[in-house]
Amino acid sequence: MYDVIVAGAGPCGCTAAKILAEKGMRVLLAEQRSLPRYKSCSGVLIRKSLNLVQKLFGEAVPDTAFCAPAQNRGMVFTDDRGRSFVFEQEGRNVWRSAFDGWLAEKARAQGVQLADGTLVAGCEENGKFVSVELRGKKNGTENAKYVLDCGGCVSVLKNRLTGGAGDYITTYQTFSDGKIDLDPHYFYAYLQPELSEYDAWFNVKDNRLVLGVAVKNTEKTGAYYERFLAYMRRNHGLSIEKQLREERWRMPRILPGCAVDFGSGRVLYAGEAAGFLNPMGEGISSGMESGYLAACAVAGHPEEPQTVLAEYQKSAEPLRSYMVRQWSLVAGMADTFPEMR
Repeated sequence: MYDVIVAGAGPCGCTAAKILAEKGMRVLLAEQRSLPRYKSCSGVLIRKSLNLVQKLFGEAVPDTAFCAPAQNRGMVFTDDRGRSFVFEQEGRNVWRSAFDGWLAEKARAQGVQLADGTLVAGCEENGKFVSVELRGKKNGTENAKYVLDCGGCVSVLKNRLTGGAGDYITTYQTFSDGKIDLDPHYFYAYLQPELSEYDAWFNVKDNRLVLGVAVKNTEKTGAYYERFLAYMRRNHGLSIEKQLREERWRMPRILPGCAVDFGSGRVLYAGEAAGFLNPMGEGISSGMESGYLAACAVAGHPEEPQTVLAEYQKSAEPLRSYMVRQWSLVAGMADTFPEMR
């Protein structure tokens, strides 16, 4: 019998598992893919994320997780009228495979049992415990007092429990050799509706140009991407010599009110699985913080599921309010997200 089975070994799941083990609980951290696993992401750690790493893991992010340029100086937003706004803030540029892998090893060192290549495919509550179906390297049924789903909007477990994949945004980005007239120390977000159905972006990782667009309708991906390339050529001197790879991902579509699903009974959600996501897809800080809060609630009242859920909801309200303010800020800069004002 595990105290908690955590699904998903990203920043959210690794944080939750590490904190639970630190508090003396027997924890299984299951990750669908083989570790170190990669996620399509900007890989920019904002100051809030860096502070959370220092606070919850006891040390700074190691140099081995960084990519060049290691220092991120902030974000540059371009609104729907072509006006640019610079938000200066110290951050770090990482590869998610290296960063997430480091977090997973920190959790393992705390006593977490780590099972990669293992999918949490389903679960069923049985009174005082949950029967959990595992598929992959670790196969079969395990029991736990709680299940914490940190698998994002692509979570097989949540989609199976709720009967659908929910509302989401599809991202498409490419890595290329080439040149551009932009400072590589910043992350650039473009809110013009002609360039995407959410946002388009540019940043640099190990001298590779990363260009992406987000869409609601995947059939329009190619058209938006080509428009974005033309815009970058026209306005920033983009010149692509060779495209190296392309990747697609999904993230939850945040709706007015920023509703969060904390779960029910002995099955809880955190991170993107719960609906925590800041503008421009920044989910690392909210994932780590919600994972921490869920873990503290479980460890504080392990025999009282209703109290756990209530405590988790109460402690996470400032985080949800922060998300609402962030969305309101971006919505006030452009008409791209009018419903979020």
